[in-house]
Amino acid sequence: MRIVSGDLRGRRFTPPENFSARPTTDFAKENLFNVLANFIDFEEIKVLDIFSGTGSISYEFASRGCRDITSVEKNFKHQQFIAKTIREFGIDKQVRSIKGDAFRFVQTTEAKYDLIFADPPFDLDVATLPDIIFERNLLNDNGLFILEHSGEGKYNNHPNFSQTRCYGKVNFTFFKNL
Repeated sequence: MRIVSGDLRGRRFTPPENFSARPTTDFAKENLFNVLANFIDFEEIKVLDIFSGTGSISYEFASRGCRDITSVEKNFKHQQFIAKTIREFGIDKQVRSIKGDAFRFVQTTEAKYDLIFADPPFDLDVATLPDIIFERNLLNDNGLFILEHSGEGKYNNHPNFSQTRCYGKVNFTFFKNL
């Protein structure tokens, strides 16, 4: 796996073989960040990355200059890998790695974010996640919530729905804080 753009572009990281996370493909990541680059100043946003898996999305935000990223991962081995990679890449002043349950985190945090990214396991029921994000008022004004999911999930009836982008088998649904 590699960082696709920014200061860390081309840097590789290799999760252990027994890793159970399904990382976002380089193709999907590159397209997602190309879209985001059109309307986000990465250096000015506060990001929450939940269901972090390998930490790939957090590294991409840091590589583009984002200075305040919180990465939440429940699996101990995965979180330890993320923390180790953060240190190796020298982005430990930008990215904070937390071992914790994503649902519990969003239900208890008092922090607000400009962008929340969620990449849950595709077999996990996350239908209520957008509601929790918006009911808890976790996004700043004009904030963005992005949910990565398989083609099975349909969210276009959600009141905060903005758009869905599809890259192969990966879908990103964007929700806006109105």
